[in-house]
Amino acid sequence: MCLVGTGSTPSHFSPDGVRTKRGGAWDARRVGSCRSIRLGARMRSGKVRDAVERVPTTRMDITLILSIAGASCAGILALVMAMAARRSPTQWVLVAGLGVLAAESLCTALTADAVLPQAMIYWQNWRLVALSFLPGLWLCFSLSYARGNYREFLIRWRLLLAGAFLLPVGLAVGFHGRLIVSIAQTGAGLHWLFGLGTPGICLILLFLISAILLLMNLERTFRTSVGTMRWRIKFMILGLVVLFAVRAYTSSQFLLFRGIDLSLDAVNSGTLIVACLLVLRSLLRAGHFDVNVYPSHSVLHNSLTVLLTGIYLLIVGVFAKVVTFLGGDDAFQLQAFLVLAALVLLTILLLSERLRLLTKRFVSRHFQRPLYDYRTVWRSLTEGTASRVEQTDLCRAVARSVSEIFQVLSVTVWLVDERKERLLFGASTSLTEAQAKQPNLSAAQMAQVIDALREHPGPLDIESSGQTWTALLRRLHPDEFREGGNRICVPMTAGGELLGVITLGDRVGAVPCSLQDFDLLKSVSDQVAANLLNIHLSQRLAQAKQFEAFQAMSAFFVHDLKNTATTLSLMLQNLPVHFNDPGFRQDALRGISKTVVHINDLISRLSRLGQDIPIHAVDSDLNVLVTEALKGLVTTPPVELVSQLRPLPKVRLDPVQIQNVVTNLVLNASDAVGAAGRITVETSQQNGCVVLAVADTSRDRHRHVPMQDDC
Repeated sequence: MCLVGTGSTPSHFSPDGVRTKRGGAWDARRVGSCRSIRLGARMRSGKVRDAVERVPTTRMDITLILSIAGASCAGILALVMAMAARRSPTQWVLVAGLGVLAAESLCTALTADAVLPQAMIYWQNWRLVALSFLPGLWLCFSLSYARGNYREFLIRWRLLLAGAFLLPVGLAVGFHGRLIVSIAQTGAGLHWLFGLGTPGICLILLFLISAILLLMNLERTFRTSVGTMRWRIKFMILGLVVLFAVRAYTSSQFLLFRGIDLSLDAVNSGTLIVACLLVLRSLLRAGHFDVNVYPSHSVLHNSLTVLLTGIYLLIVGVFAKVVTFLGGDDAFQLQAFLVLAALVLLTILLLSERLRLLTKRFVSRHFQRPLYDYRTVWRSLTEGTASRVEQTDLCRAVARSVSEIFQVLSVTVWLVDERKERLLFGASTSLTEAQAKQPNLSAAQMAQVIDALREHPGPLDIESSGQTWTALLRRLHPDEFREGGNRICVPMTAGGELLGVITLGDRVGAVPCSLQDFDLLKSVSDQVAANLLNIHLSQRLAQAKQFEAFQAMSAFFVHDLKNTATTLSLMLQNLPVHFNDPGFRQDALRGISKTVVHINDLISRLSRLGQDIPIHAVDSDLNVLVTEALKGLVTTPPVELVSQLRPLPKVRLDPVQIQNVVTNLVLNASDAVGAAGRITVETSQQNGCVVLAVADTSRDRHRHVPMQDDC
């Protein structure tokens, strides 16, 4: 393989490989494995020496055909999507992404069809400009497609999205003339290799990174979906995974050889055709853009994307060597395309819920095994629901687990409200919250359904029942498929209380539920009902604790306001007697100022109730803080205030908070002793702790505030 860098002027082939004109046609005699063309930085279009005037195109027919077909498929699909009656922001991003892929494939076709090297370079530069728009568009699509909380993901990824849009486009536009720096022919089939400059290499590297991030996001969405939602989005995600997995491989080859091989571009175009067909199959399924899954914000530590990317690159690299040995470079595009189609077909079969159910039933029937591995089922159900402390999270986990256990595409969890009058939407594998509100049953109809569910605690086939309440329940759970089998409901009851109901429908293969299915459904519903009851009791306990904390907090603020009012009242009582005393007036002004500061601080703390109270701990002497807090209280008649402050080591305290504590304790004690009495403030060290004690003589009460000694 040979690749020649940029020169100042065009140069000829080597002497043994000079092109000569015979009978009006150009003929080339090839010697060795490489013929290269050095492109000048100031080359003008149409002014190339005769030695490089024409390029043989017979070897690029497959690349040209596949590129035109790929551009046509992507362009037509984008046009159809743009003309759709309903368009969401996610759909517009998909339209833009398909349009850019069509433009890129068209530039590749024009490159393969060009007869002049400078024309090939021209279209390859524009191809890289089109490629620079792919990272931002498709990464944005992977973060928003089929996600109910896509706005949260877009906000969290905003910096990375900005980089995915700005960096590649900036490289492609700012270094437009330096993306491709050379052109060479290599291999037995005379494949054309375009040498990449440093900006071009950086652009391909950014695209490779974005492709891996896109695959990780699509994996996260697919693994979060279940049932009908997974059925709706399966082919869309599969098509994009196939497209960008192959693009990741070809990009890695471009980086490895520091050049773009048109034979690999043929693979990209073939993959684009397959991806468009899979996306079209997904668009033909009803509700493909009505799916709302809620992936976790945490990073998937068990993500398979990175592992599969490495395995795929290794396998396809070995495959390239094998096809070279079997058929040479001429057959590489076709063989790679056939292997790609086989891998896509195998993936579709592995993702088929129908195949999984048939395999399970075959093993159960012919090998005398139970239809369910109950230990595995119970372990997975317990692990999926044990850590859920919110009703919404528990309902989503239950819908997912039930769908996977029973091979049912449509599972909906309904919860009974606190007044036992309505069924509220919990979670579903087929319905969104907006769709769940469409039946809009009246209060009397809801009451009829709830009363009937109380009388039927076990699983029930609501499809074959002719009762009125089952017809109402069927309205809450519309069937997705005409031949999806009978719909089943199973109430969730715990402690004699109806907590909700699970409705199932659209079973894979329309297989009827057996006695084993009903028994397992009953066990699952009882377990879920117990979890719901625990959540209800935990929420009530938390509310009781919050109310208790609110009462304690209210008492604290009431005491604080009362103490402030007491201080001002004592000052007003002494004002007529000591008004002419300059010292008293200074103390009064100082006391008023301190009271105003205290009230403002109290208001500030009230405004921060929904936030954590900041604690600014510093090394402090408790005796000094107590002395400063008592300065404004020593003149409070007729209560005797005694301080017994023993030597103490310094401890880490918040001075402001500790002084507030001392003030409140002393004023509360002052209210307790009445007109006469004594208040004792004492500090000491006991068992490694610094202790503050406030006692009054009226009831012989002691208030201790222990503080850990850090010395």
